[in-house]
Amino acid sequence: MGARTVVAARGWLGTPYRHQASCKGAGCDCLGLLRGIWRELFGGEPEAVPAYSRDWSEPAREEALWQAARRHLREKAAGEPPAPGDVLLFRMREGSVAKHLGLQARIGPAASFIHAYSGHGVVESSFSRPWARRVAARFEFPEGGR
Repeated sequence: MGARTVVAARGWLGTPYRHQASCKGAGCDCLGLLRGIWRELFGGEPEAVPAYSRDWSEPAREEALWQAARRHLREKAAGEPPAPGDVLLFRMREGSVAKHLGLQARIGPAASFIHAYSGHGVVESSFSRPWARRVAARFEFPEGGR
């Protein structure tokens, strides 16, 4: 499943960043990228996504994105090794809610991840130490994609 997930994610490279969008080639944000990959793997989306602001659930201090990920993905235990296709949930600032998503593309010395990043669109970035220390949780897509 991991290799298929990475291939699907790489198909989105170059898509411009558009808040709340999820349309390959036209625009997406980090959640829209994951929604698009889900549709490619499974068909329809697992639940409707309500409108959300750029600050997500920061004012209420709710882990809304983490809770949604737990409903539809398998959360990996802290000791499980990283794998291509893992969904990465990031805290952009220490003490803040987790509100950025990416997908592990490569592991090892040349580790990388794919994400939709404001001002850059969908890119494959080096999974550098600054990014790695922001990871709050890892998930994987359920088995059974088409």
